[in-house]
Amino acid sequence: MTDLPTRRLLLVHAHPDDESINNGATMAKYAAEGAQVTLVTCTQGEEGEVIPPALAHLAPDRDDRLGPYRVGELAAAMKELGVTDHRFLGGPGRFRDSGMMGVPQNHRAGAFWNTDVDDAAAHLVEVIRETRPQVLVTYDDNGGYGHPDHIQAHRVAMRAADLAADPTYHPGLGAPHTIAKIYWNRVPRPVAEERFAALRAAAPGVSFPGIADIGDVPGVVDDAIVTTEIDGTAYADRKAAAMRAHATQIVVQGAFFALSNHLGQPVFAKEYYELARGESGAPAGERETDLFAGVVAP
Repeated sequence: MTDLPTRRLLLVHAHPDDESINNGATMAKYAAEGAQVTLVTCTQGEEGEVIPPALAHLAPDRDDRLGPYRVGELAAAMKELGVTDHRFLGGPGRFRDSGMMGVPQNHRAGAFWNTDVDDAAAHLVEVIRETRPQVLVTYDDNGGYGHPDHIQAHRVAMRAADLAADPTYHPGLGAPHTIAKIYWNRVPRPVAEERFAALRAAAPGVSFPGIADIGDVPGVVDDAIVTTEIDGTAYADRKAAAMRAHATQIVVQGAFFALSNHLGQPVFAKEYYELARGESGAPAGERETDLFAGVVAP
């Protein structure tokens, strides 16, 4: 374990593309600075809607080959971000995309939402004990916006963090490890309002047929809830390139993007977090500017 990098970051996401939208600038920044950045994606995103007409045959109601295709998109996105350690929870295809909340796919055998949390968490415990991150990033308990796989990713990540630290839990999965800080993805409401205003002002220069509502952005919260701000401005181009790599799901135009609903929303070059577990490394009343602030290596 002495050959591990000094700083080690683990991110747990539900589907390919979630990582680039939420944390692309953060991931690129820390990877460029030499930190170990590990991404665990819980499903292949098999139930996603396909934007390019030429790839429509991949959809789950046709060839049902979207999942393997998105594996390739994720690999391309990670190359843009400089992240070399990206994995699927339990291996590619172990857990299937559950679709939106309330659809029949939620209850399909093998669907991530339909999986026992402890069973899924065991796979993540093994990753935690291997990579030994000081920092974990995932969603809040509503998954940011209520998607079942995002909610389940939160549950699995938090449970795995507890189990990984327990020396009595499955010693065969590796030596126990305690994660010092756990963050949830957030966007301060004033920032979202400012960026949406910029999108409306730029609307004549973009081709999206409409603009999303702020409520469509996962994790928007009151400013006071946000504890940590990562300035990824220098890595904005890498984030945008990573998002473009997820071409079945995302269209990027300048500083804005749209999903399959074709409604524009901002690309955030600064990314925001709530410290959900651990001690802040910032002075009282100030936001952290480093996820590793206050972390004692190794």
